[in-house]
Order: sequence, then C-alpha cells, then structure tokens
Amino acid sequence: MRIQISTIIIILLVQQSALACPACEKAQPKITRGITHGVGPQNNWDWIIVALISVITVITFFYALKYIFKPGEKDDKHIKKTILNL
Repeated sequence: MRIQISTIIIILLVQQSALACPACEKAQPKITRGITHGVGPQNNWDWIIVALISVITVITFFYALKYIFKPGEKDDKHIKKTILNL
C-alpha cells in the first residue's frame, strides 16, 4: 500500500513539473503549446533539427529493443541472455 501511495505522489509531482507554465504557453506555436518551456522554434531550421533528432531517437529505440529481445548470439551463457532470463 505504501508503494502505491508513493508512486501516485511521484507521478503527480512529475506531471506538474512536466507541463509548461502559462507564460511559456503564450510564447509557443500552436503545435508545441502546453508541452514545452521557453521560446518556440524561431525559424524552419529549428523544425528540421527537431524532426531529424526525433527520427534518430526512434531508430535508436528500435535497435535497442531489437538487440535486447533478439540479440543474435546463440550461446546460452552470453551476457545478453541474462537480461531475458530475469
């Protein structure tokens, strides 16, 4: 029961700090309003950079999951297999 209450409190605190404040919401474009702090993108290059970083992040996440669940090693004593046997 204590763990559940602690988890709920932590989620509520993190959620509140993750949302943008009212002053930042006014400075953001419509697409990012309410989810980010600071000034919004200044020009089209900023959007290109964000899109490129997003693509790199998705590709990295895909390969991380791929090599965790199907590492490719056949030896049962390989260190990657210890993760799957937890």
